[in-house]
Amino acid sequence: MTAPESEEGRTPSPEPAEGSAAEGSDRRGISRRGLIGWALGSGVAGIAVGAGGAAAVAATGVLGGSAPADEYAFEGARQAGITTRVQEHLHFASFDMMPRASRDDLISLLQDWSYAASRLTKGLDVSASGAVGGSPEAPPDDTGEAQGLTAAGLTITFGLGPSLFLAEGDRFGIAARRPPVLTDLPGFVGDALDAAYTGGDLCIQACADDPQVAVHAVRNLSRIAFGRARLRWSQLGFGRTSRTSADQQTPRNLFGYKDGTANILSDDAAALDEHVWVAEKDEPAWMAGGSYLVARKIAMLVETWDRLRLAEQDRTIGRAKGSGAPLSGGGEMTEPKFAGHAIDENSHVRLAHPTVNDGIRILRRGYNYVDGNSDLGRLDAGLFFLSYQRSPEQFVTLQKRLSPDLMSEYIRHIGSGVWAIPPGAEKGSYVGAGLFA
Repeated sequence: MTAPESEEGRTPSPEPAEGSAAEGSDRRGISRRGLIGWALGSGVAGIAVGAGGAAAVAATGVLGGSAPADEYAFEGARQAGITTRVQEHLHFASFDMMPRASRDDLISLLQDWSYAASRLTKGLDVSASGAVGGSPEAPPDDTGEAQGLTAAGLTITFGLGPSLFLAEGDRFGIAARRPPVLTDLPGFVGDALDAAYTGGDLCIQACADDPQVAVHAVRNLSRIAFGRARLRWSQLGFGRTSRTSADQQTPRNLFGYKDGTANILSDDAAALDEHVWVAEKDEPAWMAGGSYLVARKIAMLVETWDRLRLAEQDRTIGRAKGSGAPLSGGGEMTEPKFAGHAIDENSHVRLAHPTVNDGIRILRRGYNYVDGNSDLGRLDAGLFFLSYQRSPEQFVTLQKRLSPDLMSEYIRHIGSGVWAIPPGAEKGSYVGAGLFA
């Protein structure tokens, strides 16, 4: 579809990098503004889980214990959550800066988020006081639902949207530093976008092997943002629909087909450099080592699809439903052959293939979603498509080529967004620091 450290207080807080916007400030914890946000946000419905969200969390049966306790460092040259081995659960959230928020508010928010993320990805609470270590007469720093759980492979990835750079009056002082390629996506044939699932100044992608760990991360980061940014929309996802590691099996989407067979893998350095990472020669310089994220909420008309003959389903996709092999023959990993008539010229496999798209590739890490049911009693289900690419133009080109896709009859693109994903935060700094240098 185109779609550990366990003892509180052991982890030192980031120190400001020399010459950074934080220089001269105390970076040994969350800023005073962030602490106020915790207190004021404790009684606010800071996270919109959606109609099926609570059920999706409860249905996993892992609330009392986490999946394998893998940990991925938050600090590093690149943000985790891009080439990282795809986890099983997602909580994605889009935020808008408050109307009166200033440049200093934006910087302090990114600093506070980075500090909190550096702890959460270690399986720690968002501060040393945590859920129970502070004053009993004040709201706790941490909401506490992840107590006793491991880090569960949590990654937290932050992004900056086009609207952040185009704020009225350039109140954040960054308009001149907007990447030229960072613009709102154009309209595509078949779009039925809902503003409730579209756009945003900032985004957070939290992936983990335990859904409660991912929800906990976004919930607490949302509290920290109180007074500086507010939640615009969010989405829970389950059951990854791609792989980034050769030892991961190709998963299936809600149509029952293997998805992401030909995805770029984390050990393919040449492909990553060509198609995913922003290069030193690309503009602007502060984005070097970063990437660009496209998110698309794609509703799948599962009841209509389920009435199709198996042969028609295979023709639409261009692969066999059971094996995942292309209809031109071979196994799942066999390269499709488009000569002849085995694979329909408007099948999804052919129209999305690099050989008919000037060699363009993207890195996918999407998730299934089920948000309850519609007013007509149908499943509100689909794919939350996430792709990373060196330029959003790669996605635009692919999506335009998919206009005659046979699959278009069974899907609707209802949400959309694009964000610049800055390089990672080195120890003592924060994500996005280069933008303000």
